[in-house]
Amino acid sequence: MAGFSKGPNPFFRLSPAEPAKAKCFAVQRGEMTGRIDSKYFALRETLAGRYPLIPLGTLVKSEPDYGSGARAIPRTAHDQPRYIRITDFGEDGIEPDHEFVTADPIEPDCFLTADDFLFARSGATVGKTYLHEDTSEHAIFAGYCIRFRFDPSKALPRFVYWWTKTSAYLRWVATIQRPAGQPNINKEEFKSCLIPLPGDTSEQGRLVAAMDAARAARRAKLEQADALLAGLDSFLLQTIGINPTPPQRQVFAVRANDTTDSRFDPDSHSLRFKTIREGIERGRYPSASAEELCQTITTGFAAGRQDQAFDYESGVPHLRPLNLNTFGQLSLEGTKFVPKESVADSDWCVRGEVLFNNTNSTEMVGKSAVFDLEKPCACSNHITRLKPRSGVDAEYLAAVFNALRRIGYLALLSTNFNNQAGINRATLRQLRLPRPPTTKQELISAEVRRRREEARRLRAEGEAGWEAAKRWFEEQILGASTP
Repeated sequence: MAGFSKGPNPFFRLSPAEPAKAKCFAVQRGEMTGRIDSKYFALRETLAGRYPLIPLGTLVKSEPDYGSGARAIPRTAHDQPRYIRITDFGEDGIEPDHEFVTADPIEPDCFLTADDFLFARSGATVGKTYLHEDTSEHAIFAGYCIRFRFDPSKALPRFVYWWTKTSAYLRWVATIQRPAGQPNINKEEFKSCLIPLPGDTSEQGRLVAAMDAARAARRAKLEQADALLAGLDSFLLQTIGINPTPPQRQVFAVRANDTTDSRFDPDSHSLRFKTIREGIERGRYPSASAEELCQTITTGFAAGRQDQAFDYESGVPHLRPLNLNTFGQLSLEGTKFVPKESVADSDWCVRGEVLFNNTNSTEMVGKSAVFDLEKPCACSNHITRLKPRSGVDAEYLAAVFNALRRIGYLALLSTNFNNQAGINRATLRQLRLPRPPTTKQELISAEVRRRREEARRLRAEGEAGWEAAKRWFEEQILGASTP
């Protein structure tokens, strides 16, 4: 708390506060050597612990440098270098099966080598880090990143990497990033970042090994969860008697008498499309159109920037394709909002409806989930809402859509307009789907729910273990629990 001293020459005094929790603070004029903004001084903390604090700039083999300013273009061949941008890596590096772009032109000075370390220098994820481990293909890095090459005789790159996953490092980022305009941290500021560093690299290696083991345990849990959900397709297709094995022939001819449909394109007459369609219509169970299976099939509404609200208090979640994941699960993460008064009575989502992603890339069209949220929501025009009739299980219907999407059937059914794939309501109404007895649908739905719950449990265990490992690492370095 603040107060005035007694005596003939009173002065203003501040009592100590917990790190990063001071509401009012004073700075001596001699401390202001480069920055004078209040945010920079407000969040400072002492990292004194078991090890000396060393500036990152003293641990490098060469001067850190900025990345390429080349434009990103589609990558069409493996001999084209991957273009690593800040949008490509997350909390745990780059996801498997990530789709990379390449750069034009290729700047030789920006090629990455093993253990190159990247800091994101601007944007909403400023301070995010990436350690280049996968050297199976050439890669260069983009200009919104700063590359550090650490001297392994001083600091193991993986030790620095795990340090940047701690809460202490994140508080440093919050302190140092410039608050005006787009958040940013420049090269000199990253070089001045202090890291508690064991002088013995074998001690660094011990801590790194423990973190590597925790990371591997987390990844194993996540892979188990993904495998459970990925196996839903083969389980469902086998249960309803559809064999998605594609014909071997890639070239085919179509008789004129067979072109009576409204479409006349290779996809709609391909052997793969015809094989799956015949499997549905002549399969183990009778087929029915989506119109016969559903009471209503309606599409959401578009909302421009001027029609959007910004939070739960003033708006309604406006669900878009990104709110549906590839395994048929619904999330409000990253959603946008629309004012409540802009939602018509017929536009509200109803529990038990199937939400169908009607437009996107060909791989994503047909991504579906059952609306089961307590929070009232509306949908964008990229989502079609289907209300199943009595005797049609919503979870079963969504699972069938997802399975048909992943074997490529819905991509072949899609049409393209302005380079975007889509399935309109007229096409969706006529789409024929297997209709097993209600009891069989319920058994399939029960298995879907069981796998999702088990996957959710595995993910939660993996994330909890990972968070505990990061806290342990930080405590090992600082010698006590951090705030």
